[in-house]
Amino acid sequence: MADTNMASEFYVLSTLHRLGKNALLTLGNKKAVDILVEVEGRALTIDVKGIRDTTSFPIDNLDLELPNHFVVFVSFIGQIGNPLVLPEIHVVPTNELSILRPELNGNSLIYTSPGGLLRVQLGRLRSVGIFQNAWQLIN
Repeated sequence: MADTNMASEFYVLSTLHRLGKNALLTLGNKKAVDILVEVEGRALTIDVKGIRDTTSFPIDNLDLELPNHFVVFVSFIGQIGNPLVLPEIHVVPTNELSILRPELNGNSLIYTSPGGLLRVQLGRLRSVGIFQNAWQLIN
């Protein structure tokens, strides 16, 4: 069975290198920072959230207060086993996650599930639209 987390992290790392970024994968379990990126002497951090399908991403371990921190949401749209299908990517600065948005009827990207878990729904990311493939934000 495919490892969604590893596949997601390595996909993001590979894309950053293709864009000419100096990016490093961090190691550890239960980490909040998956990738470090050096841009013009500044350190940017990335948390990668991956899912196999098109539902929602758990974000309970996410620190929304970290400066220069991004979340890259990777959905394999139900096709993780097919390397010919590209994942759907949304690059979001963490300070954008809790902003109330008119296109979401005054809600933010963050959704609290009935069980009290924090999640970001892929449908909300799609409705906002501006973060899809927004690799240029990592600068």
